[in-house]
Amino acid sequence: MSKKVLLSGIQPSGKPHIGNYFGMMKQLISQQNDNDVYFMIVDYHAMTSLKNSKIMKENIIAVLIDYLALGLDPKKSIVFKQSDVSEHTELAWIFDTITPMAYLERSVAYKDARDNGKDMNVGLFNYPLLMAADILLYDVDIVPVGQDQKQHIEIARDTAEKFNNTFGQTFKLPKEMIMEEVAVVPGTDGRKMSKSYGNTIPLFAEYEEIKSSVMSIVTDSSGGIPENVFAIHKLLRPEEELKKIYEEKAGKYKELKELLIEDLEKFIAPLREKRKEYEKDIDGALAILNAGGERAKAVASAKMKEVREKIGVDVY
Repeated sequence: MSKKVLLSGIQPSGKPHIGNYFGMMKQLISQQNDNDVYFMIVDYHAMTSLKNSKIMKENIIAVLIDYLALGLDPKKSIVFKQSDVSEHTELAWIFDTITPMAYLERSVAYKDARDNGKDMNVGLFNYPLLMAADILLYDVDIVPVGQDQKQHIEIARDTAEKFNNTFGQTFKLPKEMIMEEVAVVPGTDGRKMSKSYGNTIPLFAEYEEIKSSVMSIVTDSSGGIPENVFAIHKLLRPEEELKKIYEEKAGKYKELKELLIEDLEKFIAPLREKRKEYEKDIDGALAILNAGGERAKAVASAKMKEVREKIGVDVY
C-alpha cells in the first residue's frame, strides 16, 4: 500500500505540557512512520493573536526543538516554517477571490470569537482560507486534527471543489483524521490540563518542577484512591498494574504521589536531556528547518505554477 501524504500544522505558542504530548504530539509524531509527512510551523497563523517579534522568534525555535527532541525525524518528514513558503499566502489570496464572505461567516471559530467579544481582525476571519492553502498546496491526503478543527478541513475541501469547478481539476480533496485524545488529561486541580488554567506539568520539566507540580495535585477522592493522581499515572503505566498498586496503598496519598514523581522523572528525563542537546546547537536545528523549507517550497512552487496557468495570469 502506497504511503499517504499527511500535513500537520503546529502553532508556535509556548511550552508544551504532558497533556499536549499524550493528547496530540505523540500521535502526530507516530504518523511519520507510515506516511509522507509535512510538519509545518504555522507562524503566519500565529500572527492573528501574537504581535511580539521577540516572542515569535523564541516560540518558533522552541517548538522546533521540542518536536525534534520528541523524535520528529527530518529524514522521514519535511519540517518547515509557513512563512518560508510564500506560495501559502499567494494561494490564500486567490481563494479569497472565489469565496463569499457569507460562507466564512458560518465558520464556528469565527462565530465563537465574535460572540465572545474577541477582537476580530481580517486574518482571524480569513484563517480558514490560509489553512486551506496550507493543505491544498501539497496534494495532501490526510490532515490530523482535533474534533474542533474538523470544519476547517471541510472548508478546505469546499474551496478545492469550488476552484476545480471554476478553473478545472487542480486540487486533491483532503480528508480529516480526527485525533482522539487518549483521555482528557487532568491538571493538578482536576480540570483539563491547560496553560490557561495554570495547572500543568511541563513536558520538559526539571525534577524539582515535577515534584512541586505533583505534590500540588488535588487529592479529594472516594475509596482512598486519589483519582487525579491515578488519571495522570495511567499515562505512564498499564492501568491494571496501577490498580493493584493503588489498592495496596489506598489512602497513602504521599506515597502514591512520590511514585508518580518517580515515574514522571523516568519518562521526562531522557526527553529533557535530548532537548538540551538541541539547545546547544540551535544553528543545527535551524538548518533542518531551512532545508525543509526549501523542499516544501519546491513542491508548492510547482503547484502554484499550475494554479497560475489555470487562472490565466501565467502569460509568459
